[in-house]
Amino acid sequence: MRLTVIAVGRLKDGPERALSERYRERAAALGRGIGLSGPDIVEIAEGRGRRPEERKREEEQAILAKAQPGLIIALDERGRPLGSDAFAQRLATARDAGTGHAGFVIGGADGLSEALREKADITLAFGALTIPHQIVRVLVLEQLYRAMTIIAGHPYHRA
Repeated sequence: MRLTVIAVGRLKDGPERALSERYRERAAALGRGIGLSGPDIVEIAEGRGRRPEERKREEEQAILAKAQPGLIIALDERGRPLGSDAFAQRLATARDAGTGHAGFVIGGADGLSEALREKADITLAFGALTIPHQIVRVLVLEQLYRAMTIIAGHPYHRA
């Protein structure tokens, strides 16, 4: 199953980009042996609308244009929390069911549109806090790597 992180906004050079790339590389190396490829990163330009709803609609269209058929996981503070073991199990179940792609969607500064959250198979929250989208990208990539270590039986994850 191919993994893609579709994120609104670009990460500038700096610690967030370095940490994101570190986890992306680790996940890519580990994933090959367990039937997961990627994660690829697709960056979407921020919407240019005058109002937040206009920007979110523009971003939604751009995200959906890049999303592949398969599992769509939206990252949003209004989503439900999921522990790392359950997250890994969900990925493994989708992979084992023959799902060809899983896309992880991160909105911009205004968040995701309601319509996009409704289209997602899972809306996942990293807690009730509002977290900057640059940090969410790091968290998604770390959790993908962690999920892969759980699936592979690697000792990285300590429950």
